[in-house]
Amino acid sequence: MRPARGTYFVIDIECNGPVPGLYDMVSLGAVCVHNRDGRAVAGEQLYLEMRPQAPRFDSTAAAIHGLDQNRLHREGLPRAEACRRLAAWVKKHSDPYTHSIFVGHNAPFDWSFVNYAFVAENIPNPFGYKALDTRALAMGVLGTHWLEASKEKIHMPLNIPAEDKTTKHRADADAAYQAKILIALLNRISVQP
Repeated sequence: MRPARGTYFVIDIECNGPVPGLYDMVSLGAVCVHNRDGRAVAGEQLYLEMRPQAPRFDSTAAAIHGLDQNRLHREGLPRAEACRRLAAWVKKHSDPYTHSIFVGHNAPFDWSFVNYAFVAENIPNPFGYKALDTRALAMGVLGTHWLEASKEKIHMPLNIPAEDKTTKHRADADAAYQAKILIALLNRISVQP
């Protein structure tokens, strides 16, 4: 069996608006996915909340995640500290001799906020400039259309339970569910992480 080439980090973020820089990323959930005996398996988890600092705020976007803005201002991590913690956690949990791979369900959106935070704080992004999108991966693995590759639709052909609607838009819960999607997709095509 050849050694694993990557350690996957499934990441979900919640934010106060549609684009980084103008709006804040206020929480981040992450789950490692490791290669264990040729199978993808979930590993360690991380959850961070950040102190808002961006110039704009969209109350409609913030209502989706429901995090209390006053509490985040008091208790949230400064963006630089959140980046340092994420980078250290990725380094600690990356399997030896593997690349750290950012994974998201709509990776372009989540990666843009994470990458912006690292660049804004002048801290190297542990994932570089690349990300794997599970929705696009599902299109190829399941032979389905983009519109049919949503979390609400792919759970049945992947034989995983439907997402728990009571925890939806909590970054930690969303990352854990999206890790189940990635694991099911990788194990279906027998791709070693």
